[in-house]
Amino acid sequence: MSKKLPSTRSKNSCFFGSAFFILLFFIFSLNGFSQINYEYAKNKNLNFGSYGRVGVGWSFDNGGAIGHRLNLNNMGSIGGRLEEQDYLELVPNLTFNPQKGDSTEIHVQIRLAVYSTSLTTIGNSTTSSIGGLTFAMPEIYAEARNIRGSGLNVWIGSRFYRGADAHIADHFYFNDHSGQGVGVEYKKSRLSTIFVASVDTTSTLPPYFYLNFKTGTPSAALRQRTVFAGEHDFEIDANNSITALAEYHHMEEGGDHTAPEDANQDISEAENFPTDYGYVLGVRYHRNLKKLMSGSFNDFTLRYGGGIANGGDGGLSKTWLTFGAPDENSLRYNDAYSVALVNHAVFNFSNNYTLNAYVIYTISKGGADSNHRAPTYFEQEVFNKKVDFSVGTRHQFYLKDYLHLLAELHYSQRKDGTNPYASMTKFSFAPVLVPTGKRDIWARPHLRFVASLAYYNDFAKEQLYSPYLKFAGEKQWGYYFGFKAEWWLWK
Repeated sequence: MSKKLPSTRSKNSCFFGSAFFILLFFIFSLNGFSQINYEYAKNKNLNFGSYGRVGVGWSFDNGGAIGHRLNLNNMGSIGGRLEEQDYLELVPNLTFNPQKGDSTEIHVQIRLAVYSTSLTTIGNSTTSSIGGLTFAMPEIYAEARNIRGSGLNVWIGSRFYRGADAHIADHFYFNDHSGQGVGVEYKKSRLSTIFVASVDTTSTLPPYFYLNFKTGTPSAALRQRTVFAGEHDFEIDANNSITALAEYHHMEEGGDHTAPEDANQDISEAENFPTDYGYVLGVRYHRNLKKLMSGSFNDFTLRYGGGIANGGDGGLSKTWLTFGAPDENSLRYNDAYSVALVNHAVFNFSNNYTLNAYVIYTISKGGADSNHRAPTYFEQEVFNKKVDFSVGTRHQFYLKDYLHLLAELHYSQRKDGTNPYASMTKFSFAPVLVPTGKRDIWARPHLRFVASLAYYNDFAKEQLYSPYLKFAGEKQWGYYFGFKAEWWLWK
């Protein structure tokens, strides 16, 4: 996320905040100013969804301060997500009626997200607070489905275009093509083109901006990364399927950025970003486990990315998030690569017990020769190689219809460059009130009490290799306690 000057952020935040609450006013007005009926809005052309989590957390360190995430640095929620901070999404979906006799389904969807950029709870933060509330709009797109009964879908806009998710690690793996672009789907095939550009001048990725000298006066301009992605599903039988994935990425050099003779040569050279490429190949094998109760499955995915398509970091798997440094001479990522393996499974053994498990392994290398640190754009240095490995389980016991028990065990390790491995082992315990009374791993909302205990190896402890350790200092053990609510709803 790019940094902004406080004054700019405040003005933009106020604008989006105002727009956000105007939209809420509109939605409430459809229901006659009564409480929203989430199952069906009174207007048949409006559906409404939501995802959110909110709560409080604390630790016994430094005077019982606000709780900090125990997971290793640069791994996000991989290693367990029960300590995640507050977050809210509101999703109005508008449907339009085609002419009589036409089976086309027409949707316009908007997703509004709200979160705090500090540890401050969402209810005690405003857009004017330091590290206060941020408003985002990750989705705004229109889609026509099953056009005139042909099975053809077309969409344009910005959307969360992704599939498989290891929920207990909040990790969307294999085919996260979320972004702004255009796509077409026909039966078991999907084609999309995502256009990526950013004005974040602090990024160590191949920069999207350059200095344009066309007019004689240097000015900032943007170049795009274009991502072409294709997927096809092969159904072996009713319980087994394979998905093939292929992507091609292209970044053209930014226009005419040749400086005139009297320009500062150092600046012109620093902004001389060459054309670069990348590609992705992947396969996913999905199996429904029919010998167990309904909803049991196993997902195995393997993905290889080369060039600038060598994947992200921090728990993100989008392949348009390039990792590492470029070649020091060519400033390209010719030799960069990433291998990502994920196995995710849900075993519904009985009405009293479900096991959710995952394994995530990633090895990534940038375009430089170094296996440790290497210089990137603007004289910054980054790690040019990393290896991540995590394995985790959630044991969900349905003690009563309305009372469940979560017991999670996670192990994560990460190696940056030639450093030793940093590792964390974490156990979490969470009794859960489930107001819907459903014995289902996906039943929501959850009202939880969370207690987590983590053990760090010596290297992680000494390097303060987690948000918790950066707060508490060199400790072998970390603690977290909290009351948490989580929900999702779509109709």
